[in-house]
Amino acid sequence: MSEQWIAKRMHSIEMSGIRKVFELARDLKNPINLSIGQPHFPVPTAIKEAAKAAIDRDLNGYTLTQGIPELRSKISEDLQRRLPGQDRAVMITSGTSGALFLAMTIVIDPGDEVILFDPYFVSYPHLVTMSGGVPVILDTYPDFQIDVNRVAAAITPRTKAIVFSSPANPTGVVIPPETLRDLAHLARDRNVLLISDEIYRTFHYDTPFRSAAEFDSQVLCVDGFGKSYGITGWRLGFAHGPKVLIEEMNKLQQFTYVCAPAPAQYAGLAAWDFATDEIVAQYRIKRDLAVAMLQNHFEIAPTGGAFYLFPKAPWGTGSEFVRAAIRESLLIIPGSVFGRRDTHFRMSYAVENSVLQRGLELLVKLAEMNPRVV
Repeated sequence: MSEQWIAKRMHSIEMSGIRKVFELARDLKNPINLSIGQPHFPVPTAIKEAAKAAIDRDLNGYTLTQGIPELRSKISEDLQRRLPGQDRAVMITSGTSGALFLAMTIVIDPGDEVILFDPYFVSYPHLVTMSGGVPVILDTYPDFQIDVNRVAAAITPRTKAIVFSSPANPTGVVIPPETLRDLAHLARDRNVLLISDEIYRTFHYDTPFRSAAEFDSQVLCVDGFGKSYGITGWRLGFAHGPKVLIEEMNKLQQFTYVCAPAPAQYAGLAAWDFATDEIVAQYRIKRDLAVAMLQNHFEIAPTGGAFYLFPKAPWGTGSEFVRAAIRESLLIIPGSVFGRRDTHFRMSYAVENSVLQRGLELLVKLAEMNPRVV
């Protein structure tokens, strides 16, 4: 094999920093794992049974590239309720990441700029560069809120899109409706595509979920089933937005993912009708416990969604603090994985309460350590 076989675009992509943490921790026995970005609860029985039934009915082949009509119809009905008066096209994708890949690829030409916000979900800048674009990264520390005036100043003739998530990974921060409105209007007025990643839409604790699409019908939204129903491995997502964009994404999907997994799509019908209120209530309790135990020992921005906290390391760099945690058999993720600063760390509270309690107690202990002896 020759290194010449590897495309130049791959040289800018490293293995995920999250995987590096797993490498550091591979010899640990029974670690306290607060690093995983997926729900801990079992898949609801009705959803599992729907997937099994689809398999037993031999619904195992290709579906329409854009997804089965029944599922798209359910999603469209919900969108008509949430976004009245908008004629939004819908497609089913192979996970939310698949939707993002399709969106970036059909929108970005070489040299186009895409505005991102630091800290960001790990794949965002790589999706931009793989598509030939240039990430323009705006810092949001310390409160992780979007300053629309800074966004306006960053837009150039090459700006093609703005990508953000709310609730956000890794911070759990929720963008208020006023900011969503101003951001949507700015994108509309400057002819820039706004892409709203809404994968954590269900996990919204203090206020009702609001979408930037409420304020402009041209916003492209990507979403999914994995986080809400504990089926991250089933790779079931969806996108909705202007018909011309969805049609182009569908065109590309037929030559890449082909379609989302068929049994998962039929299970999605059951998932859409499953009430997640009890699950969300339990996660709100976990969020409140984590904030209550850590707020006197760490700087933590107000968090209203997802299932993460993004505290500032109380001493040293984020990476140094994470290495100390790993030596104590606690797995967390350095903030440098999600951006250009190495000052914070991400912890997930999507774990059993007993595990969360142990992890929080250990974080408090680490915060009180003298770093010179760690």
